[in-house]
Amino acid sequence: MATSGTLGAQQRRAILRERLNQDGAIRLDDVADELSVSAMTVRRDLDDMEAEGLLRRVRGGAISIAGPRPFDERRAVRARAKQVIAAKAAALIPQSGAIALDASTTAGTIASTLGPRNGLSVVTNSFENFVCLRTIPGVTSVLTGGESEPNTESLVGLLACQGAASVLYSRFFTSASAVDSTLGSSEVSFAESQVKQAFASAARETILCVDSSKLDDRSIAVSFGLRDISLLITELDPRDSRLDPYRAHVELI
Repeated sequence: MATSGTLGAQQRRAILRERLNQDGAIRLDDVADELSVSAMTVRRDLDDMEAEGLLRRVRGGAISIAGPRPFDERRAVRARAKQVIAAKAAALIPQSGAIALDASTTAGTIASTLGPRNGLSVVTNSFENFVCLRTIPGVTSVLTGGESEPNTESLVGLLACQGAASVLYSRFFTSASAVDSTLGSSEVSFAESQVKQAFASAARETILCVDSSKLDDRSIAVSFGLRDISLLITELDPRDSRLDPYRAHVELI
């Protein structure tokens, strides 16, 4: 069996893909040390993988490509961070009334950790999140309806927007493809951002739940300015310096 230092290119790239799926990012020096190869070797691997459309190179490593991906594939990315975020969000979910969850796997993690409630309605545009919510005692799970988005498996379009805006929510929990301290949150498609804006239009508070790999980045379609967000939840300690650009614009948890 090959040791780390004698791994072939295909084996190294399989490890790099796995790391990218788990963490959403790769630090070149860390992976080179882990695999006992030179930084130049990893750099070549990352360059080749970028040419194949598998990742995007950034200073010091690489990050996942911001593009639509199936729910099951997205669920495994940064799973530990999503668990921390879900634990923080759980304290903000009421016993009754109505809340909304978007079609993100971060919202799905929140749904999967939600305990019994006393007459809480939860509206979502994700069939996967809808099914998960149906198993929770005291929760009424509501699906918006709409057109199926084949890449992300969410519901979008006019019917989805109308369904999202037809209930009054105390809180709307949403994620994002990227968050920028100047432009706010953004998505991989206009259809996704439109449904999220419809949810927010009927919510007293919009709570943005994103892991730290989404920070300081931009996607395609703008969803919310930071002024439109009541709370920003990440897996980081709110005092973490990575959150400094956001501190003056939004409350951090």
